[in-house]
Amino acid sequence: MAEPLLEVRDLKVSFRTEDGIVRAVDGISFTVDEGEVVGIVGESGSGKSVTMMSVMRLITDPNVIYQGEILYKGRNLMQVSRDAMREVRGEEIAMIFQDPMTSLNPVYTVGWQIEEQLNEHYDLKKGQARRRASELLAQVGIPRPEQRIDDYPHQFSGGMRQRVMIALALSCNPDLLIADEPTTALDVTIQAQILELIKDLRRDFGSAVVLITHDLGVVADIADRILVMYAGRIVEEGNKEQIFYDPQHPYTWGLLGSIARLDRPKARRLTAIAGQPPSLINRPKGCSFRPRCPQAFDRCRAEDPQLTVKVGDGHLDACHLSVEDKRARRDATISPELADTA
Repeated sequence: MAEPLLEVRDLKVSFRTEDGIVRAVDGISFTVDEGEVVGIVGESGSGKSVTMMSVMRLITDPNVIYQGEILYKGRNLMQVSRDAMREVRGEEIAMIFQDPMTSLNPVYTVGWQIEEQLNEHYDLKKGQARRRASELLAQVGIPRPEQRIDDYPHQFSGGMRQRVMIALALSCNPDLLIADEPTTALDVTIQAQILELIKDLRRDFGSAVVLITHDLGVVADIADRILVMYAGRIVEEGNKEQIFYDPQHPYTWGLLGSIARLDRPKARRLTAIAGQPPSLINRPKGCSFRPRCPQAFDRCRAEDPQLTVKVGDGHLDACHLSVEDKRARRDATISPELADTA
């Protein structure tokens, strides 16, 4: 069996603060295979971005504490030098950041920024980088690329800036593309175009993709496998069919219940997850989701559930409820309107 493109082993990322140690990522493990699309979903503060920023070695805070291993093509990125890591970024692993307006440099043209990355990684002759930058802008659907290449970021709309970010990320044909909330602040039409673009680029370039989002609806059509994160941990992992049609964790039920569905009767209101995410300094005893979980019982307070396979091949979850209890209770959680009419 071929080794995965990326393998994260028991990754822990903590930050020293005046109030104590913030455990932003608390011992997670997962893999990404070549050409695979993996979605990481969860509320803000669940550790999604910190996880993938750690893969890129972009967290330079002097108070950060790392533990665990990040293996890319068998090489532990936690042990490579900064110079070696700069060669990996862009050429082998690239990232589409959440906010293109703050990620792009406002004082340089978009063409110059793409050319800079190309020249950093390749020995190109004069004019080659510019031609390649223009080709990339055309590939991501920017009209008149030979003219727009000399425009500044503020001269583009939000959706077009996101396309520029994708062109920049793909400039060196990376094997792994990390997309951090690539559709945030975009209207639904532009969201659909960006997601379709990522699917096309995956097909054309063969890159693996890690898609970070808080919205399960975003990954419904694009992800092969989904990781659900809560409070710095993975609470459920499975393929798309398992997560959407047989979810096993009450937190996943809450995320699914917050999505408007066209294939079901219109609900009076969407389901909301009660309460707030827990403190990452002083976690609740037992299950971290227990204070917000309507299904919690005594064992949830006393024992921290482990991420294990309880149903289906490769379908992992961290919940003490039995499979029978989960299946009996979840429909009422995801769609109370249907439960009332059943």
